[in-house]
Amino acid sequence: MVVDPWVLDRELREWSELTGEKPEGERLFISERAAVILPFHRLYDSADKVVGTTGRGIGPAYRDRTERVGIRFVDIELIVGKGAKIDEIANRMNNQLSTVGVKDRIEPEKLQQDLEWIRERFSSAIRATGPMLDAALSKGEQVLLEGAQGAMLDIDQGTYPFVTSSVTCRANATHGAGIHPGHIDQCYGITKAYTTRVGNGPFPTELSLEEGPGKQMSAVGHEFGTTTGRPRRTGWLDAVALNESQRLNGYTGLVVTKLDVLGGLEEIKICTAYELDGQLITHVPASSEDISRCKPVYESHPGFPSMDEHGWIELAEKSRSAGGIDSLSGEIRDYLSRIEEITGVPVVSVGVGPDRLASISSTGGPFDIELSEATF
Repeated sequence: MVVDPWVLDRELREWSELTGEKPEGERLFISERAAVILPFHRLYDSADKVVGTTGRGIGPAYRDRTERVGIRFVDIELIVGKGAKIDEIANRMNNQLSTVGVKDRIEPEKLQQDLEWIRERFSSAIRATGPMLDAALSKGEQVLLEGAQGAMLDIDQGTYPFVTSSVTCRANATHGAGIHPGHIDQCYGITKAYTTRVGNGPFPTELSLEEGPGKQMSAVGHEFGTTTGRPRRTGWLDAVALNESQRLNGYTGLVVTKLDVLGGLEEIKICTAYELDGQLITHVPASSEDISRCKPVYESHPGFPSMDEHGWIELAEKSRSAGGIDSLSGEIRDYLSRIEEITGVPVVSVGVGPDRLASISSTGGPFDIELSEATF
């Protein structure tokens, strides 16, 4: 992965202020192989006018890694204090900024200071995390690998070029962590009860944010980008894309979140196929231009009543002793069952609000466990 040391520092300081803990070097470790996002990468990313990136420097950092000129955490010690190397790196960065019309410059002295700060700030946390995970697994400990972005943002299998800069699917989880894929025995796919997208790119089921269901999804679901705060585009559940994600990842269970956001709609739709140039297709085309011409083929389902946050939490709490997902209303069960039929994957948990207590699991399923409130 790629890591922004300044963002991580801010999050750790906020965590410390909240809990009094300083987990770096104790419970939080950074892979020595992770690439460092530097100010240069953010400046370069700011020149993007096509893809609609977050501007956080992620793509340029991955590009440097692929070109084998990026700086990993393990490399910092080998670079700091070597003036000729620092000058070479700064010169390369400035040449690249010029090619994309960015006037800001990277000064060698500032680059040296930044690298020295990163080394000092995170030296206790930088470790060979691959062997650490392998040792934990050999002892029979459980390891959870979490993907940060959706399958359709995968650099290889997503809606290229409107994608992120890394492999986001299951295949890269173990490889990126430094362990072999045979360790994975369960893989859970997380999908909202509808579809969203941040930034540019084709979106067959997109709805208006100004009115109707699209506006409700945006407003009730608080759909704004986590990193940028940009409004997320919203639309009906795209089962074509969901099936594509299942094909790429091989889920053993689905977690459907934000079901409560659809409450109050008289009709709920699922896109089960696309129409492309008069042909019915059930896969996501490789070309974004083709995807942009796809017309969604919908099936309709009856809606269900809305409730406030406390009502949904109360429903979730009651369901835990009354049959889990099976205790929900017929309209909700039918909607979830249809998702299971289309994907061939069981729904093992449903989210009906932002609170951790607003989760409803399948009875006897992997998430049928005692829940508790946060202690911080």
